[in-house]
Amino acid sequence: MTLGRLLRLIVSACAFFAFSISLASAQSCRWAGTAPFCGGECGGNESEVARFETLPEFWVYPSRVDPRRRTYAAGLYTHVRDRWGIVYDQPIVLNERQAGVAIEGIEQHNNAADRIRISLLAVDTHGYTNPAMSIAKLLGFDLCPRLRDLAERKLFMPRGFTIPEGLEAVTLRRVSLAAIERGWDELLRLAASLRSGRVSATLALQRFGSAAQGDPLHRAAEHMGRLLRTVFLCDYIAIEDFRREIHTLLNRGESVHQLQRAVYSGKVAPERGRRRDEMRAISGSHALLTNIVLAWNTSRMHEVVERLKRDGTRVEDDWLRRIGPAHFSHINFRGTMRFGVEKYAEALVQRGPRYPARVAS
Repeated sequence: MTLGRLLRLIVSACAFFAFSISLASAQSCRWAGTAPFCGGECGGNESEVARFETLPEFWVYPSRVDPRRRTYAAGLYTHVRDRWGIVYDQPIVLNERQAGVAIEGIEQHNNAADRIRISLLAVDTHGYTNPAMSIAKLLGFDLCPRLRDLAERKLFMPRGFTIPEGLEAVTLRRVSLAAIERGWDELLRLAASLRSGRVSATLALQRFGSAAQGDPLHRAAEHMGRLLRTVFLCDYIAIEDFRREIHTLLNRGESVHQLQRAVYSGKVAPERGRRRDEMRAISGSHALLTNIVLAWNTSRMHEVVERLKRDGTRVEDDWLRRIGPAHFSHINFRGTMRFGVEKYAEALVQRGPRYPARVAS
């Protein structure tokens, strides 16, 4: 067997392994979402990056210093459904804008015929840009960011529109409808390319990021994104239920990320991250283990709820919506067992007769 054929077989085996992991993770996530306390109201999703320590010489995805923990780390970007469970994962480089990978995960999920479409994606500031809001809207879902420094954010309107007196101080007339019209055809062509899979959202957002300022396509996406962000901020501030739903999605994502960090601790060895398929396998395996824990917790919690109902205890559905299966204090991740034998020490250990201490002669 030639070396090239051997390498092709290895790559094929790794790809099949990664696909199998992804399929198993999707099945466990789908099963866990059937419980009544794993309900969601908006078909929403939350995306966030989990950080895992590596060594500085990490290869495929360069290690960067995590600003929170001051250690070298790589990122695993995950999408968490409003019904709990990780539906998409991808290794990324830390400290970069993550709007592209956030959109990519939703598009990959929505393209599957056997899955419920996601109509809302909640992200923090790192997963948001104005062009990303435009592309997400054209792909059929809303990008809803929890923006940092919200009190300093401005509303954007085109010139010639009447603005209420109370909003004049926080509104800027910096939206060009002409720029949107000039780049509209190219914007639709980009959305069609993303929908057909000819280009990934990650690559598209990198190509048409801030470095592409002045390009008609970038200008159209930027100005359309300003309008969409203005509409979102008005809804976010004025509609309490909408704001609560966004916060609920983000809080569920944070709970799952705490579980992710508990599932795996330590550093990813550099010999395990030299190829993209290895990093995909690491990311997929971690998501699978996380979904297994969520599914197991869901099963146990469902049994408790059913037992309470059989005993005549009234359980409100609204209570169940606020309960999540992301707890892990009862799960032994490391295989370390501890038995409380201290109070049984006298019965378990037969003590010998006590001899007087020797006296040095």
